[in-house]
Parts: sequence; structure tokens; C-alpha cells
Amino acid sequence: MAYSSSGNGHDKVNATINIVPLVDVMLVLLIIFMVTAPLMAHKVQVELPQANLDERPDTAPPAPPITIAVTDNGDVFLNDSPVTLQLLESSLAVEAQKTPQPPVNVRADKTTKYGMVKEVVDLAQAAGMRKVGFVATRESN
Repeated sequence: MAYSSSGNGHDKVNATINIVPLVDVMLVLLIIFMVTAPLMAHKVQVELPQANLDERPDTAPPAPPITIAVTDNGDVFLNDSPVTLQLLESSLAVEAQKTPQPPVNVRADKTTKYGMVKEVVDLAQAAGMRKVGFVATRESN
């Protein structure tokens, strides 16, 4: 509320609403809408395809996982067949090129040194395998 003072010493309350700030805000909003409205209209009309997410064709069945076992003495097995690290690397590089790419499951004895397991995991990731996981047994209570 604004107060006005008169010359006779009595103060009267001015009960009018100042609408100048409201008009300023409305003009700014009008300018913003005028600038952005042409950007929202697409000049090239394209008929977009309709997506049906309820039915997805399964063109490729999921690939069976690759199992790598590492024993406590450092022996490496690929799908239960003994391999060297060089043969493992080349086999994983071939498997990494497949679509869909199979996941890799790494199993190790509980007494296997961590460095050996890390070397196998790093080798799988360097070969291009995206899904590398570990297999463990559930603790019995």
C-alpha cells in the first residue's frame, strides 16, 4: 500500500493496486512466447513409424555364457577345457565379435591369488567382453 501526504497534515491511505510490474512481466512473457513459437513448428513434415513395445521379436536367442575357471595353482579352464592365457585371449576375442555377445562367468578357488583372477578379468575386458561376472556359492546359515 502506498501512502500519500497532503498539505493539511493528515495522511490518507492510497488503496490502489500498482499494476505496472504486472504489465512488465506480461510483456516479457509475451515476447518470450513470440520468439519460441516459431521454433516449435517443424518445417519438414515426416511420418514417424509407430512403435509397438508390447511385442518384440526375438531374432537372436540369448547366447550361452562362457565359463572361465581358475584353480589355486594358476591353471585356467575355458568351458572346462584347459587353456593357456594366449589361447584364452584369442578365444575371447572371437567370442566378443558375436551378436549377441555372451556373458563371461569367472569361477575361482577360494585360495586362488587375487592377482591371477584380476589378470583373467583384465584379459577378458581387453578382448572386448562387456559382461564379466563372478560365480560364487551362497553362504549356508
